[in-house]
Amino acid sequence: MSKFKNRRTGIWGAVAVGGTALTVALSGTAFGVSAQTQLAAQTSSSAPQPTVVLVHGAFADASGWNGVIQRLQSRGYKVVAPANPLRGLANDSAYIRSVLKTIDGPIVLAGHSYGGAVISEAAADNPNVKALVYVSAFMPKEGESLKGLGDMYSGSELNTALDPRPYDGSAGGGTDLYIKQDKFRSVFAADLPCDQANAMFAGQRPIDAVSFGETATKAAWETIPSWAIVAKQDKAIAPDLERFEAKRAKSRTVEINSSHVAMTSHPGVVADVVTEAARSVR
Repeated sequence: MSKFKNRRTGIWGAVAVGGTALTVALSGTAFGVSAQTQLAAQTSSSAPQPTVVLVHGAFADASGWNGVIQRLQSRGYKVVAPANPLRGLANDSAYIRSVLKTIDGPIVLAGHSYGGAVISEAAADNPNVKALVYVSAFMPKEGESLKGLGDMYSGSELNTALDPRPYDGSAGGGTDLYIKQDKFRSVFAADLPCDQANAMFAGQRPIDAVSFGETATKAAWETIPSWAIVAKQDKAIAPDLERFEAKRAKSRTVEINSSHVAMTSHPGVVADVVTEAARSVR
């Protein structure tokens, strides 16, 4: 259990994850907020509560956010978890951008994995998006591709785990990428029970291979405050890459002992980080 003092409220609290102290870094200074403190501040604020939008990544669907959604809804937040098409960065960002335009008032926008690249594009030039949360995510800047970022650091085992499958469609064909069954749990969801990981494998949604080669055209984290969760046991995106991206974006950063799917295996921590981001909205 780790004690902390919220510098804004002056209230002491503690955070622990699975028996291990959780350290949160903000510009090199430790900080933290208990759920009770968050809720008290949230209740006392006269500012409108933001809507939380949660964007899933590749090989997954919105159900991976269920534990986070339940916690945020219990705290009184409106939550939207749209289906990310996974058809390419430009296409998916345009779709999520259109979803954001249907939401009135302030927005906290979170993205997991590939969803991080999508929210970085989709949030740009939308004045309603007040905070970004990246969960074991890609955070490209303009001109960068996911492949280029992935090649910067060792630690990812995703490339050798991919199972490419051609597909046909009304607009032509392409190649979908899945994760192989014998690699799915170790690379994607190592801290989940085997039966849960097996079910996720069976229901995984493939991503079009073009997504990894497309270059980003915008980086909303350059102008919008951001939070980042680094999954220290991630085998899909190298933890060192997640750290580099978070430092570059000057994100408030949390590191946890998690696999790639931190929002599924540690929903309480992720919900608390999203709540902290939401509390910053004024």
